[in-house]
Amino acid sequence: MSEAKKQTILSGMRPTGPLHLGHLAGALPNWLKLQDKHECYYSIVTWHALSSEYMNSQAIRNNTFEMAVDWLSIGLDPQKSVLFIQSEVKEHAELHLLLSMIIPLPWLQRVPTFKEMQNNLPDKDLNTYGFLGYPVLQTADILIYKANLVPVGEDQAYHLELAREIARRFNRIFQPVFPEPQMLLTEVPKLAGTDGRKMSKSFGNAIFLKDSAEVIRQKISTMVTDTRRKRRTDPGVPEDCPAFTLHKAFVAKEIRAELAKSCLTASIGCLDCKKVVIEALIKRLSPYWEKRKYYEQNPNLVWDILEEGNQKARTAAQKTMTEVRQAIGI
Repeated sequence: MSEAKKQTILSGMRPTGPLHLGHLAGALPNWLKLQDKHECYYSIVTWHALSSEYMNSQAIRNNTFEMAVDWLSIGLDPQKSVLFIQSEVKEHAELHLLLSMIIPLPWLQRVPTFKEMQNNLPDKDLNTYGFLGYPVLQTADILIYKANLVPVGEDQAYHLELAREIARRFNRIFQPVFPEPQMLLTEVPKLAGTDGRKMSKSFGNAIFLKDSAEVIRQKISTMVTDTRRKRRTDPGVPEDCPAFTLHKAFVAKEIRAELAKSCLTASIGCLDCKKVVIEALIKRLSPYWEKRKYYEQNPNLVWDILEEGNQKARTAAQKTMTEVRQAIGI
């Protein structure tokens, strides 16, 4: 009996700055598992970055390199996955244009993240055509590889359902070219940043993967904790402690349980508790730092890997676009 055909996976990240611990706790471990079982396309989505960073476009190329280095250093394997740059595969833009012709405007205006990001990033002018059409380009990214599965967090579920609607509409109006992509829900732990809010580059409270051991010690040592613990002898509630979200993601369950008990009884101080997760993170990131140093010293290798991925992605995308043009009749 022949081996079952691997399903196709598509996912991507915007190159808007360094990757942080939220990525290490959420998407990246999932991607590593998926690349061993499926045909994976992982895209550095440069055009999506431009939708919000057009005033700082010169940083996108360097951020693209940094993201590729992070991916390779964490273990993504170009022999198992296609690692590529979205804007180097021009067929994404063509499919985006063609899909935009058939999408009712209210479908885009009702996307929750459109208003949310405008409210959360008041310093950026996001009242643009490109930002409104972000979900259409995202749909093109998915459909052009006929992705069967798309790993997403709950906050992206609406976008994927919209992609499914768009695929259905195209297939109904023209010909059945696209499979409807299915959601592969990725559990993304809610990590607090150094100020207690959700960890985010935008908030300036992130702990980055490439931060040195010393920087990690400094950031976590001064991180916000349970406000009940004003003194060393005050008992705390780990579930209400921002720093303890890091323990949940990176400290072994048995050790975490002991720390929680000690916090509840005030038999351990916050700094001592933080030292446990600091050391766990340093141990976890040490192999990554070694690989990162190697890739940083060999930038041409990184760009060559990306170009090889661009060519593979281009071949697949061109095949799909031939079908799309035939279906439309142009």
